[in-house]
Amino acid sequence: MTTYPALGLVDAIAARLAHPGTASPCPYEHRQHLAYGPPGIALLYIELAANGLGPWQCAHDWLAAASRQPLTSGPDSYPFYGAPAIAHAMASAADYLPASYESALTTLDRQIVVDVERRLDAAHQRLGAGCLPQLAEYDTIRGLAGYGAYLLRRDPDSRTTRAILNYCVRLTEPITHRRETLPGWWTQTGPSGNPDDRFPGGHANNGMAHGIGGVLALLALAARSGTLVEGHHAALRTILAWLDRWREETGHGPTWPYWITQTELRSGRLAPSVPRRPSWCYGTTGLARAQQLAALALGDTRRQIDAENALVAALSDPEQLRATTDNGLCHGFAGLAHVAARTADDAHPSTSGQLRAAIPALLTAIHPADTDPERTATGLIQNDQRGPGLLDGAAGIALALLAPDTAVRPQTAWDACLLIA
Repeated sequence: MTTYPALGLVDAIAARLAHPGTASPCPYEHRQHLAYGPPGIALLYIELAANGLGPWQCAHDWLAAASRQPLTSGPDSYPFYGAPAIAHAMASAADYLPASYESALTTLDRQIVVDVERRLDAAHQRLGAGCLPQLAEYDTIRGLAGYGAYLLRRDPDSRTTRAILNYCVRLTEPITHRRETLPGWWTQTGPSGNPDDRFPGGHANNGMAHGIGGVLALLALAARSGTLVEGHHAALRTILAWLDRWREETGHGPTWPYWITQTELRSGRLAPSVPRRPSWCYGTTGLARAQQLAALALGDTRRQIDAENALVAALSDPEQLRATTDNGLCHGFAGLAHVAARTADDAHPSTSGQLRAAIPALLTAIHPADTDPERTATGLIQNDQRGPGLLDGAAGIALALLAPDTAVRPQTAWDACLLIA
């Protein structure tokens, strides 16, 4: 099918997952999960077909597998699970085959709007009562930022899309809790979303997956697409100022902590820490892309170049790379390569070449030149902890390898769910 070295692994993964009936059985709890189940695997075959590298039938088969059971909606669904997860995959296919999926998508979109409005009502009631949010209220995986990512694609100027953006603006306003002024996204729990003795007083989460990084990216992407609400630019600057406050110089370039604890907030100083992996979900890679997008939206070239240089530094820092211990999209080398490629697409001429120069080593870390792609693919798919899925597994690795190795942008919006494009 292909000739590029890393694409040999893409071919091998695609061949082994081509038919849902021959792939490893999906656990029941993952059947509608974008991160681990059929909806995310479908994205691989949608992207391959859109590139002319595979048949649409494989994409149809995986979408059918994802929607075989009644779809979960309402309070038990969220952007990466149930109706919204299936809708994201179908929307990626519908860009090329609208006649096949638009009817189903119309039904899903109506349900998603109902669910979003219910969530927004609850969020504004919570804000009105002066209470702190849960991470799942606003984050990318489970919350309103993730819903915003989908609706920004499907209906960017709709009342519901704008309502999410208005909520995001309001989220950036400070909140007073127990006579202490906190950022509006402060939560009383730990990063898992559950009470945690390691986080007395809670924390402010910076991540793309579960924190304010995803909100920053959503606001930036909306602004770049021309969808603006009152206070939009001010909200972008509020989040950027927060990240500026907690930016840490390491000698290899700036990094940002995964979160800020109450002790750190009160002292104004970060606790000592070991080098962290520069991943999409948490860390410099995802936050650098979010800040680049925000700078582009604001027309701030200096900040844009600073964000791009931060990513170049992270991808060449031996300590941060040593902390990266898997190949997945969420927090592994595939994610680093893919975000680097997306960042390079929009980069200033002074940094774009450096970003692209960092990608080959990341691809080699995933698939060394002397490695048998068939054996590697088998190992990835059969890995009990990672499996075949999108965020941690083989399908996500294949998707991330595809565009960086060919220097061609993705043909579908499969990665819109990550809020990086």
